[in-house]
Amino acid sequence: MKTIRSILLAMVVVAITIGTLWHQNRPAETKEATWEDVLVEAENGAYRIISNMELWELFKSKPDSLLLVDTRQEWEYRTGHIKGALNFPMEPTWWSRWRKQKPLANFLGPDKKRLIVFY
Repeated sequence: MKTIRSILLAMVVVAITIGTLWHQNRPAETKEATWEDVLVEAENGAYRIISNMELWELFKSKPDSLLLVDTRQEWEYRTGHIKGALNFPMEPTWWSRWRKQKPLANFLGPDKKRLIVFY
């Protein structure tokens, strides 16, 4: 009886391990974002959407007051980015945003009054 319990326990442990490894390494399924999704996220996140022209006007008038953050992957950033933009790669998922909260806060620094533009 003790041997059967040990075998069952070992099988459960193996099954849990395999399930955990599969779950951690499965391909991420990202849904294609629509413009409506972007607007809802902006409203929920308490930030606003600006147009390219608004950004250009801000960039021309007060370039030092802007912090431009390119959220693409590093290799995409290296292929070209807005002059003066810094790279902070982040996947477009809630998990990535949650996981990178602290590194992002450190990256942005203590100045809460400057305009930060993510693209």
